[in-house]
Amino acid sequence: MIDLNTVPSLPGVYIFKDSRGKVLYVGKAKSLKNRLRSYFHGNIDQRKAKMVQLVKDLSYIVTSSEYEALVLEANLIKEHRPPYNILLRDDKNYPYLRITITEEWPRVEVVRKPKRDGNLYFGPYIPAQSMWEALSFIRKNFQVRTCKYSLNKPMRPCVQYQMKRCPAPCAGFISREDYMKGVNEVILFLKGKKTELLDRLYERMQKLSHELKFEEAAIVRDQIKKLEKIFSQQRVVSQKIEDMDVLTFYQEDSKISVNVLFVRDGLLIGSRDWIIKKSIYENRDELLNSVIEALYLKESLIPPSEIILENLPQNHEHLELWLKEKRGSDVIIRTPLIQEEKELLEMSLNNARIHLKSKSSPVEIALEELKQRLSLDETPSKIGAFDVSTLFGTYSVGSFIYWEDGNFNKSFYRHLKIKETHGIDDYSAMKEIVLRIVRKFNAQEGLPAPDLILIDGGLGHLNTALKVIKELNEEIPCFAIAKEPDRLIFPDRKEILLEDKKPSSLLLKKIRNEAHRFAISYHKKLRKKATFQSVLEKIPGVGKKRRLTLLKHFGSIEKIKSASAEEIASLQGFNLKLAEKIIEQLNKTSHPDG
Repeated sequence: MIDLNTVPSLPGVYIFKDSRGKVLYVGKAKSLKNRLRSYFHGNIDQRKAKMVQLVKDLSYIVTSSEYEALVLEANLIKEHRPPYNILLRDDKNYPYLRITITEEWPRVEVVRKPKRDGNLYFGPYIPAQSMWEALSFIRKNFQVRTCKYSLNKPMRPCVQYQMKRCPAPCAGFISREDYMKGVNEVILFLKGKKTELLDRLYERMQKLSHELKFEEAAIVRDQIKKLEKIFSQQRVVSQKIEDMDVLTFYQEDSKISVNVLFVRDGLLIGSRDWIIKKSIYENRDELLNSVIEALYLKESLIPPSEIILENLPQNHEHLELWLKEKRGSDVIIRTPLIQEEKELLEMSLNNARIHLKSKSSPVEIALEELKQRLSLDETPSKIGAFDVSTLFGTYSVGSFIYWEDGNFNKSFYRHLKIKETHGIDDYSAMKEIVLRIVRKFNAQEGLPAPDLILIDGGLGHLNTALKVIKELNEEIPCFAIAKEPDRLIFPDRKEILLEDKKPSSLLLKKIRNEAHRFAISYHKKLRKKATFQSVLEKIPGVGKKRRLTLLKHFGSIEKIKSASAEEIASLQGFNLKLAEKIIEQLNKTSHPDG
């Protein structure tokens, strides 16, 4: 641990790590000394206190300015994804439509990561369905190629030309001047320039009619009708607004709902909501700064020219510089100026409020109830459960199951054979499996530590598990669930019954039952395997290879018993004499599990 007296009062980035070296939190500060002292020598809330208890190491990097600290912080968050930083976890890339105007014959395509390559990008499209609808409309109604050929050499036109969806520049059937007219119309369409685009098409339709090209004029007429329909369905915000994102958040207790409205070329093209449950921040200004950073950390999201907020955070100029670097041009963060912007802000705030209320699912209700009943500091979202299964001290196994955000996450399930405990000793078996699993939490095995641990058993099992957890310097709340009647046992011997059908009681029993099922299934598997092998092992002349051949071919002891000697003798490595001996030996033995 660093001596805080040696920390300079300079801007920089600090990094908190746990006992295994995992990064817990990355923060920036105008004065590293003052900020770090606030964690260890000041009055801090429960969120910070819980994290600070896990901090076993910290380091810092001094920077030349607050802006440089912001850039470094963003890079470190992106690299380590610390659990106590604000992370907008949706794992989705925002799609864009790209018009490749740097090519001689531009085309329209879908991309996930915009680049500064001189081409035109439209988006982000949220949800992506609206992008596919726009692309489908373009391909059906505008004469722009969809292929990726270089077109350096003439070639035969494809089926798109025959379907009248491409003017076949590949075959030289259209001049570049006429082709670019179609490309420019696509650009006007994507920008929502209704009047300008329709005026062009009306003018073309009239010109074709005057030239007596009535069939071609009818095609343009149909295109105009389709465009008028699709334009009428678009949500036009204001002709005064170009590109902007409107961002708000709504907070209740420890949960924060974030909403962003995406406006492009005066059209509201989509929105996105997130719920933030765990995060570390000093105040609302820092919270807002962190939300903006988290939003635009995604490589696929280009910041717009303006971001509208209800209130400006302090030092937002640093954020503007960082966003400018990502966008490639100026980004202004400001409060609303005109009525349309105020209405958008109110819409965003209302959506954030509704989203938070709607997320009170039965699972969340059960977890909130569980937090209260167990007197936990925070609402658990990840629960691990242990169980032991044995038969008079034989074939002893342990199980660990993992419940996360409403579902069982089977990728984190673990089966264990009891290795060190012999005979009937449930407590020693429980000690062994808890020790072997908890050691793996947040280590290279990739097993994340749960917020809560459940032990299938009584007070003795619980005390055994608590001792192991304490010895491993873990601070994870742990309780036991006993049967007959079903009840939850606290470390201080307090008990609460789980027969009341409360959501939290049903959830606890569901998790306990899954741990029991998982342990029993493995125990039965080992017993069955051992039964198959032990009966055949007693037969002289039947070694491991022949035993596996028999089991693979017949599948069970009963089917081997009912087979004829000739059928067994036909297998590779067997003869009639050995086959008769196998059948004779099997018929002398009873097989309860066969």
